[in-house]
Amino acid sequence: MKKYFFTALLFGILIACNTTPDGFKLEGTLSGEVDNGTQVFLKKTDDANQLIEVDTTTIENGKYTFTGTSALPELHYLLINKVRGNIPVVLENGSIEVNAQKDSLAFAKMKGTLQNDLFADFLEESRSLARRARSMSDEMRNATAQQDTASMTSLRDEYFELQEEARTFEIKFAKEHPEALISALIIEKVLATKGLPENEIKELYEALTPTIKETVVGQRIKDKLDKLVNTSIGSKAPNFTAPTPSGDELALNDVLGKVTIVDFWAAWCKPCRAENPNVVQVYNKYHDKGLNILGVSLDRRAEDWTKAIEDDGLVWNHVSNIQYFDEIAELYNVKAIPATFILDENGVIIAKDLRGAALENKISELLQ
Repeated sequence: MKKYFFTALLFGILIACNTTPDGFKLEGTLSGEVDNGTQVFLKKTDDANQLIEVDTTTIENGKYTFTGTSALPELHYLLINKVRGNIPVVLENGSIEVNAQKDSLAFAKMKGTLQNDLFADFLEESRSLARRARSMSDEMRNATAQQDTASMTSLRDEYFELQEEARTFEIKFAKEHPEALISALIIEKVLATKGLPENEIKELYEALTPTIKETVVGQRIKDKLDKLVNTSIGSKAPNFTAPTPSGDELALNDVLGKVTIVDFWAAWCKPCRAENPNVVQVYNKYHDKGLNILGVSLDRRAEDWTKAIEDDGLVWNHVSNIQYFDEIAELYNVKAIPATFILDENGVIIAKDLRGAALENKISELLQ
């Protein structure tokens, strides 16, 4: 009998230790005057970064519940009908608690699962930094009103230090918590803003746990890093074909010179138009020595594109799909313009994003 009891107990312990939730239960509490029957929407962002509805429930006596399954952790948002703001929450299998006040959804507290506990820790420190920034801003206004230049200078220096502290806090969090979905979201933001060198961003991504790499945001980072590799210095520039202003098809490989600049720009881009005179000067000076340029416009209207070419005297080759940030921009991981890639005679990328004197110096070095 004792042996049977021990075996049963051991079996029960093993089952308990190896049981993982097969679904989620999100229980929310909303304080404040909210009518029974008020709708609560569970939403997430789609590929176009637009909120799409996942589920809907109603509030009864200040409480609401969502249930379902989540194969992988994913950031969602809770929206209350006729209440301003939203509550971010990580949907994952397990029991999730969300407590909020009607008039301050941004300060909601979530707990109960690993990802939401980590998210709550991150938000607590972020809010602390935000409070310090607001305090400094108030002090700066007072110092400005009193024309206290010494205090203004000191506060300005402190504010710059706080900005750096906020940036390093996020990166430190991502390094220390490779198991956190918020870490992947931080890495994605740093990647988009080019806040770190590419190799350091890649190291942060590689340190993420396999589960986080498999998430939607983890896969997005991988895709973007793969494209960065394709357009990193030393890589062969991806070939592409697009229409010229006359409607003919022109490929990058068809216009390679000893040195080629692939110039992403647009008529609506003021920094691009400001840089164009410098590019014209460089082209005129070095074209006979082997410099070619292929302009890739990210305009939305053909007439704007062709007029800007004429107005700015851009006499080199041009192509555009007239589709804003199109598949060519995506292929080259171009998120902002102007963006330039300098290629050697074999189409290998040897420099990127040079402007002004730096551009001419590089072209001069390559064609002397």
